[in-house]
Amino acid sequence: MGKVTGFMEYARLEEGYEPVPKRLKNWKEFVIGLSAEDSQKQAARCMDCGTPFCNNGCPVNNIIPDFNDLVYRQDWQQAIAVLHSTNNFPEFTGRVCPAPCEAACTLNVNDDAVGIKSIEHAIIDRAWLEGWVQPQPAAVKTGKKVAVVGSGPAGLAAAQQLARVGHAVTVFEKNSRIGGLLRYGIPDFKMEKSHIDRRIDQMKAEGVEFRINTLVGDLPKDGPAAKVTNDATTTITPAQLQAEFDAVLLTGGAESPRDLPVPGRELEGVHFAMEFLPQQNKVVAGDKLKDQLRAEGKHVVVIGGGDTGSDCVGTSNRHGAASVTQFELMPQPPEVENRPMTWPYWPVKLRTSSSHEEGCERQFAIATKSFNAGTGKDKGRIKSLTTVKLEWKGGKFTEVPGSEQEWKADLVLLAMGFVAPIASVLDAFGVDKDARGNAKASTDLSGGYATNVPKVFAAGDMRRGQSLVVWAIREGRQAARAVDEFLMGASDLPR
Repeated sequence: MGKVTGFMEYARLEEGYEPVPKRLKNWKEFVIGLSAEDSQKQAARCMDCGTPFCNNGCPVNNIIPDFNDLVYRQDWQQAIAVLHSTNNFPEFTGRVCPAPCEAACTLNVNDDAVGIKSIEHAIIDRAWLEGWVQPQPAAVKTGKKVAVVGSGPAGLAAAQQLARVGHAVTVFEKNSRIGGLLRYGIPDFKMEKSHIDRRIDQMKAEGVEFRINTLVGDLPKDGPAAKVTNDATTTITPAQLQAEFDAVLLTGGAESPRDLPVPGRELEGVHFAMEFLPQQNKVVAGDKLKDQLRAEGKHVVVIGGGDTGSDCVGTSNRHGAASVTQFELMPQPPEVENRPMTWPYWPVKLRTSSSHEEGCERQFAIATKSFNAGTGKDKGRIKSLTTVKLEWKGGKFTEVPGSEQEWKADLVLLAMGFVAPIASVLDAFGVDKDARGNAKASTDLSGGYATNVPKVFAAGDMRRGQSLVVWAIREGRQAARAVDEFLMGASDLPR
């Protein structure tokens, strides 16, 4: 490493945030990245530890010590080359990845981890600024055609890899803009969509064709999955795709949300998070929506303590909610993890997001018993909800006697995660599903990502269920290699 004693000389530096009052007035990103000098110091903290657990902690196996060393030496152009060798879209992961690599950092055993995510963010932003990110079209075309269904991170990563080895790739998206849940699930204040747009321009120059407003298969007519965003004006059957293309890769998201079937669920004002968040993303993009779900002046309750719930909190605060309360079923985790017990794995600890810091009351070990309607003009609308506290006894949750409480609620957002991809799409292809309702396809080296249907593959959330952007990119890259091997008999794509 460039500075062997750097981890003893420099402290971890966090990226900065714009002040809360300023950032709540708009939908732009507010993270202040590290300067070149601070990035160099942060990279100097990388320990030359011999066994870099960060590599294995990263789902795409970023070669982290190498790009840290290059940043320390200020060789930024080679740093982006190393980063791009494992990750097609570091501007996405550098913004929204929870950084399992940092949890696995050897320095994290008894000190603060190297700020790997902030270094990654600095590298890719510098690369775009300097013009180092350019299209890489294939020198030779194979004559093979591949359909990628779904334009989220898995689909985009797979499409880019396949196009770069000469296949004619067409990406199908049911909505009016490319990006999947990157576009419609992540608020603009966490990741502005210009980052997606410039990658789309790059991929078009590499030969990828995008077909928007195009639904492959069918969506259910009722139930939670019927609530997913869908701007489709054209429908294509699986049989049409299988006839036109040499291979089909299914990379849709896990879009079936987990519901909460308690009394009053049918009341007006109780919505899935993914009814609420995509609408705001569309408005920021310039779309005109009728009857947009808005939180201003309302008492908002978010049920679910994960990232989607946090995004609902940040969006509600920007709308001007009267109050925002977030419920979590699990008990409050410790503020500091037990590192000797958890390292190098992802620890359970209290995580406070930037959205929480903007204003939110958090309640743990709490369950919702009912949604309660108002009276008079508010009849049929949510006006409050009843909860009960929970404790863990005998291997299960039990209600704490006498702990029932009523909360004001004009808008309730269900953000309890997603159970599976949309079953009707998999059923339309005839793809076998696993016990959780995901597409059944292994990741074995031989024949990986292939489903039971000839020449149909699956990757990302479609195969593994709800997961991280970085896992989607990994699966998209690996599935691209599997498809290339299927088409050509061998592949030079990295796995």
